[in-house]
Amino acid sequence: MRKTTMNRRVRPLYRLLALAIGAMVLAIFAPTVVQAADPVTLESLDATTKQLQVSIDTTWVLLTGFLVFFMQTGFSMLEAGLLRQRGVVNALLENFIDAALTIIIWWGVGFGIAFGTSAGGFIGTDTFFLSQLPVDGTFTNSGVPGIASGLNAYTLFFFQFAFAATASTITTGAMAGRTDFIGDLIYSAVMAAFSYPVIVHWVWNSGGWLAKIGFHDFAGSTVVHTVGGWTALVGAFLLGPRPGRTPWGQIPPAHNLGLAALGTMILWFGWYGFNPGSTLGTANPGLIGLITLNTTLGAGAGALAAMFYQYSRSRKWDLVYCLNGSLAGLVGITAGCAFIAPWAAVVIGLTGGILVVLGIDIIESCKIDDPAGAFAVHGINGMMGTLAVGFLGQPELTLNKKAGLLLGGGFDLLGVQILGVVAVSVFTIGFAFLMFTGLNAIGRLRVNPEADKVGIDNYEHGATVWPDVYAVEEFVDQEKSYSNQYKLEKSLDL
Repeated sequence: MRKTTMNRRVRPLYRLLALAIGAMVLAIFAPTVVQAADPVTLESLDATTKQLQVSIDTTWVLLTGFLVFFMQTGFSMLEAGLLRQRGVVNALLENFIDAALTIIIWWGVGFGIAFGTSAGGFIGTDTFFLSQLPVDGTFTNSGVPGIASGLNAYTLFFFQFAFAATASTITTGAMAGRTDFIGDLIYSAVMAAFSYPVIVHWVWNSGGWLAKIGFHDFAGSTVVHTVGGWTALVGAFLLGPRPGRTPWGQIPPAHNLGLAALGTMILWFGWYGFNPGSTLGTANPGLIGLITLNTTLGAGAGALAAMFYQYSRSRKWDLVYCLNGSLAGLVGITAGCAFIAPWAAVVIGLTGGILVVLGIDIIESCKIDDPAGAFAVHGINGMMGTLAVGFLGQPELTLNKKAGLLLGGGFDLLGVQILGVVAVSVFTIGFAFLMFTGLNAIGRLRVNPEADKVGIDNYEHGATVWPDVYAVEEFVDQEKSYSNQYKLEKSLDL
């Protein structure tokens, strides 16, 4: 007992002795260490500052890329909410697998076509499978032929992948409820491998032909949304309507407005990665603030315009039109968020909110079944937002310091914007027709007719999103009723 007490008293003495010896060693050798260190120079400070800026920029781009990727969740919830219950499982799987498929295709082919060394301004010719990037652990900055950035190539690759996954996800919204699942995998892969990357190359590759003539699309109103919108419209047209849908002019009711609202809020949140993240750095915080403000103003104005306009027609406060109005404003502002003043963002948002309502009417009058309003939201407003830069571009902010037409800049900027929208639209429509016609020829465009009877979820996946609420047998009875109504309407048209 006494020995233990003695040990406890001695231990603090040993600790004090160790601290004293350490202090002596530090006092003797510290001056030598300081003198041996390299002296601080302006060059070393500059190098340290640059490396710190790269680290901050890398963190910024990755975080905003994560937000863009999270938009896949928003699209999934929005589509699940707007569709009828019979196709929700199918839509969820299509949205989920789209991300998984796109990352593989983008790594192998898409990124190289988009940002590889340009062949005449039309297509990339290298960086396939990221084969030209270092694998020895150095991870040097830059290294992507078509992007003028000091960021690590792998960081840029991920950010651009998140955008690529969005384009084909837009298309699934218009083609939901009746597309063959294998066909969906095929067209999503083709979009990620070719049709989307080609447009990226034209606009965002520093050697692209549209980039060289001063085409302005900061974050993708044309590159992402117009491409996705036109592809969606062509696919929906060739597919035909969903089985037993309501008469034309009467929008089929959404099965879960709560999911639709949640999905839209997630998309709005994700847009703060989409637009501000496209700065690819934080060197100009004022520009990031402007982009964020313009993005928010566009969304708010779009939601209000669509809600009030639809109320003036139906005397009802319509949630779905309000949701689509906000998305229309976001799509419209995406091209010019870095090139316009805040008041112009409100104008673009208000215009988008009106156009999405009219666009849905036009698509319905053409008897094209677009369950999520994909073309009205993304196609029409993607083109509108891109052209708006030509009207409202601020000379202090545009890349070539030219003002829009309405700000006294003449037709130069608007002319380039029109040329770009027309070129992208013609290419996308033509390619989409070839792609979907080919799928139809091999029997992989529309799902087997049996799915129209039992529901695509049951036929393709053997599941229903609410198995304890809505049994498969109820689908069959409901589809018979819808089918009879559709046949009657068709006979009246004839």
